[in-house]
Amino acid sequence: MKTESYSQALERLQKIVSQIESGELEIDQLAEKIKEANDIIAFCNEKLTKADEEIKKLSQEKQ
Repeated sequence: MKTESYSQALERLQKIVSQIESGELEIDQLAEKIKEANDIIAFCNEKLTKADEEIKKLSQEKQ
């Protein structure tokens, strides 16, 4: 399975939010999409945290 990039995950999340806001989802689909959105948010948060740690590490090495 190909690893998803942050921007791909964010794009997928935006599509889900649009679907939720439009009211086009049935209740079962809504619950599934909310779970998927939570997973994407966790993935993005992890990516951002790792990037932040790497930036801090690099900036400390330069000092």
